[in-house]
Amino acid sequence: MVLSKYEQRGIEPVPQDERNGNPLDLFWVWFAANLSILGIPLGVTLVALGMNVWQALLAAALGAFGSFALVGVISIAGRRGGAPSLTLSRATFGVRGNIGPTLVSLGSRLGWETVNTATGAFALLSLSALILGTNPEAKQTPVLALVCILIFVGCTVAVSGMGHAFLVTVQKWATWIFGALNVLVGAYLVTTIDWSAVAATTAGPTSAVIIGIGTIAAGTGIGWANAGADMSRYQAGHVKASSLVASAAAGAGIPLVFIIGLGSLLAAGDSSLASAGDPVAAVRSLLPAWVAIPYLITAFGGLLLSNHLSVYSAGLTTLTLGFRIKRVYAVVLDVVVTTLGAIYFILISDSFYGPFITFISLLAVPITAWVGVFIVDMIGRRHYDADSLMDLSSSSGYFYRGGVEWRSTLSWAVAIVVGFLFSTARVSDHEVWFTGALADTWIGSNGLAWVATLLVAGVLYAVLGGARAGSRVSRG
Repeated sequence: MVLSKYEQRGIEPVPQDERNGNPLDLFWVWFAANLSILGIPLGVTLVALGMNVWQALLAAALGAFGSFALVGVISIAGRRGGAPSLTLSRATFGVRGNIGPTLVSLGSRLGWETVNTATGAFALLSLSALILGTNPEAKQTPVLALVCILIFVGCTVAVSGMGHAFLVTVQKWATWIFGALNVLVGAYLVTTIDWSAVAATTAGPTSAVIIGIGTIAAGTGIGWANAGADMSRYQAGHVKASSLVASAAAGAGIPLVFIIGLGSLLAAGDSSLASAGDPVAAVRSLLPAWVAIPYLITAFGGLLLSNHLSVYSAGLTTLTLGFRIKRVYAVVLDVVVTTLGAIYFILISDSFYGPFITFISLLAVPITAWVGVFIVDMIGRRHYDADSLMDLSSSSGYFYRGGVEWRSTLSWAVAIVVGFLFSTARVSDHEVWFTGALADTWIGSNGLAWVATLLVAGVLYAVLGGARAGSRVSRG
């Protein structure tokens, strides 16, 4: 597939003779997708939880590498079946039962794309203010804000619409460019750190580290887990499973630990960052113009690289819902939705990050429940029937009973309920959407709702015979 030709394939399994990818391709894809400057607020959050820098680095490493190892495990299914994650999920949940997990996945992808688009537009507005002297307030310059949104969206579609081969190449080379900019900006920021304040920071309790690991996992790899097979479906059949896991974990973990660690250092050296409403903007205020410009370019580029992969995945997920359109049109459809969302949150809404990040974080519960069921199903499944994956009628081998595999669907639903019982949807200190009945328990107070969800989903499905069910194709 040459770069001038966009990907013609939709969600149908990739033929064996076209699967020539290697783990290094995936390494660059995940590296680029996690170069976002939004890792700085995550690092600030860790310090706000009461950790010192060493504890924050430990939490960042375990949360980032561990959660993206799960993404790598899901990638194994992509190598086996040659299809996107949620398309393969039809074999696990049934062609109708899979609608629920697919809608959750699409909601998560569209949510993060809206965050990326809005934040990217804010970065361009600030860049314009520095270079051209324009007003950086979006509501004061709505036309310029709209132009910034459209620039970000246009750059996204230009890559995501082309497809897999073009996406892999762009992500690889852009990694070097924006990776170098990250190092440049990071090197300057390190010179601004109050190292005596960093050294004086005391260690926090073990519970803070546990909460931090969960926070990083939920904010990074968990959100990408159900996209693992979307990129690995082009991997060659001889690629080892361990290589797929390592490429995802290392590819995402390395940039995440660097950027999250930088955020932790900055917050430890300047306690005001921990209470800032927008830590990214707060960091910008620390920089002289000659550093602020590459900082904002880096922010824009990192968000764009993350959005490339997210939009590509969202397009495949949209097709899995049964829309009979070409993949490139599915990409455009998803981008239209996120563009409208970004316009609303930038130009109309008085609040953006708090409610939206809370909503997206809540979606981590059903996503993790899906991961638990899907992984157990993978244990007993070595083959996916290509015809049954694409057949939504009652003749499909994955139609089961009424189009639903009830054991997997029941396990998924029960795990979601358990997860929310341990969860608290907190927008701010003054706004809490709901508090689960078990949120004050050790699991809930330590931010381990996602772990409970994962274990309940996987164990219940295994008890119901899920691992054995994965080895069969139903014909009735």
